[in-house]
Formats: sequence, C-alpha cells, structure tokens
Amino acid sequence: MDTLLTLAARLRSGAVTSVELVERALERAAEGEGPRAFTRLSAERARATAQAHDGLRAAGAPLSPFAGIPITVKDLFDMVGEVTTAGSRVFEDAAPAQADAPAVARLRAAGFVVVGRTNMTEFAYSGLGMNVHYGTPRNPWDRATGRIPGGSSSGTAVAVADGITVAGIGTDTGGSCRIPAALCGIVGFKPTASRIPRQGIVPLSTTLDSVGPLAASVECCAILDAILEAGTPRMEDSLPIDGLRFGVPQDYVTEDMDVTVAATYERALACLSAFGARLVPLSMPMLAEIPRISAKGGLVAAEAYAWHQPHLERTPHLYDPWVLQRFEAGKSQSATDYIGTQCAREDMIERVARETRGVDALLMPTVPVVAPAIAELSDTETANRTNLLLLRNPSLANFLDRCALSLPCHQQDEAPVGLMLMGEHGGDRRLLAIGKAVELALATDR
Repeated sequence: MDTLLTLAARLRSGAVTSVELVERALERAAEGEGPRAFTRLSAERARATAQAHDGLRAAGAPLSPFAGIPITVKDLFDMVGEVTTAGSRVFEDAAPAQADAPAVARLRAAGFVVVGRTNMTEFAYSGLGMNVHYGTPRNPWDRATGRIPGGSSSGTAVAVADGITVAGIGTDTGGSCRIPAALCGIVGFKPTASRIPRQGIVPLSTTLDSVGPLAASVECCAILDAILEAGTPRMEDSLPIDGLRFGVPQDYVTEDMDVTVAATYERALACLSAFGARLVPLSMPMLAEIPRISAKGGLVAAEAYAWHQPHLERTPHLYDPWVLQRFEAGKSQSATDYIGTQCAREDMIERVARETRGVDALLMPTVPVVAPAIAELSDTETANRTNLLLLRNPSLANFLDRCALSLPCHQQDEAPVGLMLMGEHGGDRRLLAIGKAVELALATDR
C-alpha cells in the first residue's frame, strides 16, 4: 500500500504526476463502493489543481513535498463554494460555504488535492457508519456478506482501504476516526481535542469533537496531524519499543470480545512483549462508571440536541428516523444533568490520571468485535446495542480528553482488528512516535 512518503518520492522523481494520481483516484471513486464512499466528487477542481502543481513542479518552483497528492475530506467540513450536507438531507438547500474550514485550508496550503467529500453517518451520530440517504459503503474486508464500515467517518476509511487515496480527514467525538479504521484495517488518529481548529465544521458535541486523520500508516497520520495543527508537515522519529511501559486494563475494555478479536489482541500483546515492551496490568474499575455518568446520553446528546433543535422542529422528516430518535433523546436532560456530567468528567479525568502515571500509553482493543453484517442491524434494538459496544472503548479517550491511535494488528487475510493506544492529554506527538514503533513490531510479526 502506498503512503504519503512513497507518493511524495514518486512525484519528486518524476515517476508519476499529480494529474495521474488524481485521475486514478477519480476512476477508483467511480467504481465498486466508490459511489457510496463519497457524497460528492470535486473532479473539475481536483484536475485543475493537479495540473497547476505539475506545472509548478516542472518549472522548478519550490513546493511542499506533498503538493499534488489526492486526499479526501469528510462531508462535515466547509469547503468554499460547496454545501456542507453532513451526510444528511437536512442541509441540501443551504447556502454554499463562504470559506474553507481551517483544517481544509491547511491541507490545501500544504499542496493536497481534495478529490471529494466522503460519506458518513448522518451528522456523525453513530459508530456504525450506515447512511440511509447516500447508501452505506460496504466494508472492504467482506463485501460478499456486506459488513458495516464503522462510523461515523465511514467513507474516508473505505476510500483509504480501497486505495482511492492514501489518507483523508474525519472527525472523532466518540471514536469516529478509530472505529472505521479498526473495522477496515487502516490507521486512525484522534488528537487531543483542543489541538486542531474545529471552526467550519458541523458540530456534534462542542466539548468532545476532534479533527483527525485516517490513513495507510502511522507516519501518514503523523504528517497530517502536524499540518492540521500548525500548517507545516513534520516527521516524527519512532521510539525504541524495548523498555516502553504499556498499561493494559484488565476489566471493562476487554468485556464482550468475540473470539477473533480476543485471539488477535492477545497475539499483539505477546508480540510487543517479545520486542521488549513491558506490559503493566492495570485494574481500572472506575471506567465502568462512565456509562452510568452518561446514562441520559451524556454531553453528546445534550450538546447535539441544543445545536439541532431548530432543525428538529422545522424539518424532522428529513432526518434518518434512527438518528432522529438519538437526537431527541437529548430533550430529557436538564441543566443540572449537564453540569453534573461535566463535573463527573473532570473527576474521572483526575482519577484515571493517577492510575496511569508511569506508563507510556494504555493498550486495549479498539472495538471488541469484528465488523457486523449490515443485515444484522436492521432492527433498532440491535443497532443501538451494537453502536454502544463499538463506541465503548474509543469513547474513553474523548471522555478523558486524551489522544488515541488505532492501528491494525491482524494478520494478512484475517478479519481486521484494531489495537488502540491511548496517550496523555497533549501527548499527541509522543503517542504517534510510540505508534510507529508498535506498527513496525506488529508488521515484523506478520
């Protein structure tokens, strides 16, 4: 699989042009699951931008090493001149955006060519990745069965896994970058929320939303993360895995694992131990309190309902009925409930920080099951239960205001399984360096 670095090297050497890369991406986006992975292609602008980069490169102009590489953007970000539909029909008649979201502007400034908007769960409110309006892109692992891609950044994950592009950006409020990355067999990164600007993005939870990359490698995610944060690409050296201390929670995060995830997760832990990492068992029963704290929908339900209330009152018929009932659940919260959740969150952040002192990162399965079949989720009860199960582990990083990375830990030709590394608040660059070392160790074991 190509990466941002390999494509940059090929562009630099003249082995490929930006026009060729963009045309290939557009061709693949029109085939197979491509039409369901995208809500809109930006073919005309992408071709023009690619031609411009090729012309500048041929003239010897100084360019970013990534100038001309195609990329995708989740249909949640404003892009100038386009309507931001957020995977919904509610905003179909809205005015086009007057400017790019800062995250998109930084990608363009670094030379990336946006080839299209990727599909998503309507308004990002689910970890399943299903969309009744634009269709659900089937997971690349088992197209014959028709399995969910994970969400909410479903289209971005499928586009990367299918080789349409090597990277794209999404958002992560409770796992929306990491869940589809885990289920589709790629890498997904959730930064500390405050690091990346969130202006120009349709919000789900103003407290928990974060902007992150999904890509072919940890290095790709690290490059994009640096651009999203400061506009400048930066490489991150990996850390020697020998001597790293990984906290391994013994409860809550390992409940309800299916046999495939359990076996793959244990094999990954054994691999890291063999490479010299020290695995530190941690008892963290306090994590099981989080579902109780969020029993009425937590911060997401309250903040999402507050933002959507005018649209829910005016055009409820335009929402997916399943997503609609999730939004309306936010009605039940009082101001006391909301403030209580914020206070409980602050307390939980402090309690968990005391338990994780002395470890370099926490390890856990990103999600406890392999991708379920779409047909299995046709009834509301099963869909709700599966959604909560997929969100359980990834949402910890959002609730605890930390950074987290999911990378594949399965063998080739096996069902995709994600290994999640959770770092400290603000420890993003160190976590990515650790992730590179873990990725290399796991690849060596394959």
